[in-house]
Amino acid sequence: MPRVTTIVRKPAVKADRVVDTISLDHEARNRRHGVLKAEGGTEILLDLDMETTINDGDALRLEDGQLVQVKAAAESLLEVRAENPLRLTRLAWHLGSSHGLAEVTADALYVENNPAIAELVRGQGCTATPVERPFKPEKSAPMCDHDHGHHHHHGHAHSHSESHSHAHSHSHEHHDHGHAHAHDHKHDHDHHHHDHAHHHEHGPGCGCGGHHHDHGHKHDH
Repeated sequence: MPRVTTIVRKPAVKADRVVDTISLDHEARNRRHGVLKAEGGTEILLDLDMETTINDGDALRLEDGQLVQVKAAAESLLEVRAENPLRLTRLAWHLGSSHGLAEVTADALYVENNPAIAELVRGQGCTATPVERPFKPEKSAPMCDHDHGHHHHHGHAHSHSESHSHAHSHSHEHHDHGHAHAHDHKHDHDHHHHDHAHHHEHGPGCGCGGHHHDHGHKHDH
């Protein structure tokens, strides 16, 4: 039995490689594993390594490179409409809350045709008309799992520890350097002050040495 591990998306399907076709409902188009039988009799062992949705027009790639093209099978659905768009929005919210499946179009919702869903539709003041058509319900958006967050947090804590050690080591080096720098700075400052005071006391042509002398005295204190 040919094994299928790869899905070829519709734009990449080459017609000359298609050897059979198969009609699958929405549930079968979301399977990863199973035995399928194409319309021409080709039996297929579906064995996908990740979750995916097989869309209308995609193809199952056999081990020899040949393709079995997929058609979305018509299913028994309810076409739901409402004069007030708000009612459709509320219905969609209720379906989402109860994990019900719904295909959303510009002016209607398509839902599974069963008594419980039909009752919910009527309860929201919408109309439901039975139809036969392919079903392409919306898929829930994936959410980040808790384990991923936990590992990320652990990695962050480890990095923080390394940074702390580095900062501590750097602090000691900076302290020694800072001490020497402060000493040199003090020496330079005293020397500068001495020159400054001397310059103002004995500077030729100053004309206001007393003022500068007082300024130098204040600066010293």
